Amino acid sequence: MQHRIIGWDVGGAHLKAACAEDGIITEAVLIPSPLWLGVGELDRAFSEAEAAIGRAPVNAITMTGELCDAFANREEGVIGLAAIMTRLLGTKRVVFYAGRSGFVEEPEVAANAARIASANWHASAALTGLHARSALFIDMGSTTTDIIPISKGEPANAGSTDAERLLHGELVYSGLSRSFLMAGPKQVPFAGQWTPLMNEWFATTADVYRILGQLPEGADKMETADGREKTKAASCARLARMIGQDSVAADEAAWEGLARFFAEAQLREIMDAAALILSRGLIPANAPLVGAGVGRGVVRKLAERLERHFLAFDDLIKARPEARKRACDCAPAAAVALLAAAQFPA
Repeated sequence: MQHRIIGWDVGGAHLKAACAEDGIITEAVLIPSPLWLGVGELDRAFSEAEAAIGRAPVNAITMTGELCDAFANREEGVIGLAAIMTRLLGTKRVVFYAGRSGFVEEPEVAANAARIASANWHASAALTGLHARSALFIDMGSTTTDIIPISKGEPANAGSTDAERLLHGELVYSGLSRSFLMAGPKQVPFAGQWTPLMNEWFATTADVYRILGQLPEGADKMETADGREKTKAASCARLARMIGQDSVAADEAAWEGLARFFAEAQLREIMDAAALILSRGLIPANAPLVGAGVGRGVVRKLAERLERHFLAFDDLIKARPEARKRACDCAPAAAVALLAAAQFPA
């Protein structure tokens, strides 16, 4: 009989799920779940995920969705999301990942809310440490980038909460598709001049990488800023608005150049955070950089600049060939599934 476990990563923008059978990831899904529209989005996303991935007798849950403004504070969010997932999973066994404290049962959620809140990065880093004694683990998702040093086979993070991790460079609020361009550089080079940006949500990083032809399939699940189509031409139009222009004001090469600048600025921001972490001296120069998330292509570029060997997260785990890419996209969900499989054997 197969030992089947599903790992769930309940985010504020996406619900991710990964199924492990006998320690092998067999399937993974990433479903839009914009909780800022209401927690009912989680019910809808769960139904869609369940239709794709099925059910399992044991379910391991990690989360970041407690941050969304549907809740008054993080503790309320953790307790609320735990209650929703417990209800949706019915009679199945449900455990929650609490970072260094491991897994806890639903009655223990309130007492462990601070440890459960936004601990998904720790699950991925802990699993990485089981396979790479020293490494720099970087997970670039749609919205944020986690940068965690792995030393002596364990996460060597300096911060635990989001606030602490922001201070230490371990959390960079910049991602592959959902980041607003107005949150990046305040002026950009265009037509030989430094041009200030419009402080409006006219375009996102998804537009940047779409223009550059570097946006992976399935990485952009949300509506565009203007509700229009997801084409290169439409992305150029949205990018042009960031500097008060229409796309007809310049040729395609000019908009590609501007997109390239935004991509470079984002990479520099992440590289600065990585340099800060590496300056602690915990990781030897020959240790690899392990990349995960939909933005791992950007992480691969960072590895080249840091002159470190790049490993994709899915290179470290066992997964069916058809599930490898999605498992890497959904690294925290895959990680909690595999960690739980080791702790809760059949």
